[in-house]
Amino acid sequence: MSETTTGFLDALLDAPRPLIMEVKLRDPHGGDLLAGRTVTDLVTRYEQAGAPCLSVVTGRWFGGTTRLLREVTATTTLPVLQKDFLTRPAQLEAAHAMGASAVLLTAALLPATSLNRLITCALALGLTPFVEITHAHELDHLPHPDSCVIAVNNKDIRTRERDTGDLERSLRLLPAVRATGCRAPVSASAITNPHTAARLLDAGYAALLVGTALMRTDDIHTWLTTLDTTRTGVAA
Repeated sequence: MSETTTGFLDALLDAPRPLIMEVKLRDPHGGDLLAGRTVTDLVTRYEQAGAPCLSVVTGRWFGGTTRLLREVTATTTLPVLQKDFLTRPAQLEAAHAMGASAVLLTAALLPATSLNRLITCALALGLTPFVEITHAHELDHLPHPDSCVIAVNNKDIRTRERDTGDLERSLRLLPAVRATGCRAPVSASAITNPHTAARLLDAGYAALLVGTALMRTDDIHTWLTTLDTTRTGVAA
């Protein structure tokens, strides 16, 4: 397995606060998320907050472009996930060339044979497959689950993720994700506050992907401290 692949997974699994912090330009309704900040400002904020990994949304629904990915990977040494609807090996090769360490593969958009082929292709390139699911059957026969991140998307891509999300989906699907042998089950989207984040981590998720909530908070330190103390309180 390549150094790049193990770097993304190890950074996530070894993090005391396993949050993948996201960079995206717009929310699902078109609202500006940078709010006058530069991408460098945001990446620096996340680094100072202890992010183990970053996610960069290059999909057009959220105003993204591959230029955004290049800008982030040029700014940070943290492992970076490219979030977009990637469906072809050439797109994975391009992600690798732009400095990504992981790539989003959306099971709902890909026939099983295509998904499996792309997982194998990603690993061969040294990229971590970040396999996004919403139903248990999408886990059937996934290759190399121990080398993948398997993420439960709490929102609905059919509505361009404009729904409020279903956090119970993550709780329902966690046993099935773990049963594959995945070391890094992730809950993604609709995580709006630190109390929800604590609940998901205490339920057994190895990590969370949090985007809009962290971009919009005026006090990321308090958000993260509340997460830490809530987890401690629940565990105790």
